[in-house]
Amino acid sequence: MKYWYFILSVVFLTSCKSKAVLVDSNSKPTVTIDENAISSQKIIENHYNNKSDFSTLYIRSSAKYRDEKQSQNVSAEIKIKNGEKILVSIRFLGITMAKALITPNEVKYYEKLNGTYFEGDYASLSEWLGTDLDFNKIQNMLVGKPIDDLTQQNYVYELTDKFYKLSTVKDKTEKAFSFESKNYLLKKQEISQPEKDRTFTVNYPNFQDFASAILPANLQINAMQKKGKTEISIDYNSVTFNEDLSFPYSVPDGYDRIFIN
Repeated sequence: MKYWYFILSVVFLTSCKSKAVLVDSNSKPTVTIDENAISSQKIIENHYNNKSDFSTLYIRSSAKYRDEKQSQNVSAEIKIKNGEKILVSIRFLGITMAKALITPNEVKYYEKLNGTYFEGDYASLSEWLGTDLDFNKIQNMLVGKPIDDLTQQNYVYELTDKFYKLSTVKDKTEKAFSFESKNYLLKKQEISQPEKDRTFTVNYPNFQDFASAILPANLQINAMQKKGKTEISIDYNSVTFNEDLSFPYSVPDGYDRIFIN
């Protein structure tokens, strides 16, 4: 299995484009004042009003990876210090096969199978992926929030499949966010770039209601590109809040550094 691609799919491809800190209630979405915009504004406000209060998250999960050539089950340990760092550890049969450390300024990862590692900022990854990437997008995806700040754009609103759907198009990238009507939880986010034949979708079938936050119980990632399709399903087996977590990361001796051009 290509563990580096697993990490890219789970963590980095979120930019192909339980919860983060609440939006300030004084901030107002930049939407036009008409009936459609008011509906969109209400959906956005209700979504961000869901409870979210954590300093750290420790998520133990199981993951299934499948592409057109292979499939494999692994375990994934995800540690999040809200707004500061994320550590993802991928294990197979109890052995750590890959690690990624993500901060607002830097991305690092290594994978054992090929003995390689990467260190760099978001600029090179963003250029390689063809769209902006940052720390907040990654954290938001993992905790069941839209990768974008929805208060900063205009959205077209429609009711479809019993969900509230907000969509927008910018710089030849189409984005859509679907919310359930009871608690305005995010059920699906889609990012597509038709000219590059690239689509990235994250589904959130179920959520868990904790005292501090509402988080996904699982998420399903589908990435389609010219070279093929990748599917990743992640189940959050256990979640703990506000522990004093460590974020150990060091590249083993003898690994070769790779560069993204």
